[in-house]
Amino acid sequence: MKQSLVTLDLEGVLTPEIWIAVAEKTGIPELRRTTRDEPDYDRLMRGRLALLDRHGLKLSDIQQIISTLRPLPGAREFLDELRSFVQVIILSDTFEQFATPLLRQLGWPTLLCHRLVVENDRIVDYRLRIPEQKQRAVAAFKLLNYHVIAAGDSYNDTAMLTEAHVGFLFRAPDNVRRDFPQFPAVETYEELLARIRAAMD
Repeated sequence: MKQSLVTLDLEGVLTPEIWIAVAEKTGIPELRRTTRDEPDYDRLMRGRLALLDRHGLKLSDIQQIISTLRPLPGAREFLDELRSFVQVIILSDTFEQFATPLLRQLGWPTLLCHRLVVENDRIVDYRLRIPEQKQRAVAAFKLLNYHVIAAGDSYNDTAMLTEAHVGFLFRAPDNVRRDFPQFPAVETYEELLARIRAAMD
């Protein structure tokens, strides 16, 4: 059996979409846009930062909202089962300052993500660790001779899925499924576990 490694997206796969939750709690509908809607991540983030500035939303305001969120139903159990037979890395375009409460509830899986630039509780910018970090992380794991199996739900996951030896779309919206029909679309954690096990053989 090959030595396998699984890479998963965070939001939409294991947790709710943070920005959608912020949009709902603040009543700012423009913040509902996510990487499911906008393939250009920088354009998406610049728009978000402008909205935060316009509405006077601080980092602590967003962290307060995040503290009320829970993992998706069944996500912790899925992740526990998955980690019992294979190493798992979470690759996300979220930020360290957002993710901690959710990671705690998921049993502290390893997360590779980005950082926000914060001044006096105001989010003034963001810093990518590296561009295309999901795809490049998978490429690095392949250089380490891992058989990489990946799952995600959004446009920003598709480079990771393409780079991986096996890639799955998990609960992806119709537009992403339509644009990337080469990836099997999975709807339940039970099926995703079964697909990952099969891909390891």
